[in-house]
Amino acid sequence: MNCNGIKSRCKNLAKHETKRHILLKFLFVLLVFVFYFIFISQKYGLQQGFLVASLTWSFFVLCTPVADAGFLLDFPLRIITKLRMFVLEIFVWLIAISLNLYAFFLDPAVYEKTKILILFKYILAQPVPFWSIIIISMIGTFVSIRFGDELLDKVNHNERKVYKKHKNNHKFIIMIFLFGISLILYDFLLKQLGVDLPI
Repeated sequence: MNCNGIKSRCKNLAKHETKRHILLKFLFVLLVFVFYFIFISQKYGLQQGFLVASLTWSFFVLCTPVADAGFLLDFPLRIITKLRMFVLEIFVWLIAISLNLYAFFLDPAVYEKTKILILFKYILAQPVPFWSIIIISMIGTFVSIRFGDELLDKVNHNERKVYKKHKNNHKFIIMIFLFGISLILYDFLLKQLGVDLPI
């Protein structure tokens, strides 16, 4: 795909209110990551800073039941490739898991750099019961990313024709229910770690 095609999609994205909201969310998450990377790189150097920032990103991918961290890759790749974010999120998870396999076995000291990574290492080192946090996060993430795909599909479809309303209302209710259950279980497990999350 050429640059003009990507620019055209970005312009179309900015015209619709829902698309504009998604674009702003993406830019906010990207800015947070860039500023965090700059801060960490100044503290630990470029190479270690990149690894710490990447592992922190992977923590938010693997241990939070929403797709905000994965959204950094899902959203631009959906615009460029037209692949659904649900499919792209699978690749995001594979990247996050690979990063942690490398760091956990070859550079475990990197997890001692920040409090988030200390907590993350503790979760990774205790499969029972704390890998259930990762499983619950996976369920919540893929439910939320499916909702994001549905939302973008609906916006795109509404620009052409009326959407199939009743079918999607049913799916929407199921997705909200699964996401709510994921959050409740996630909160319970975090409390076992001594982390209090108001939900």
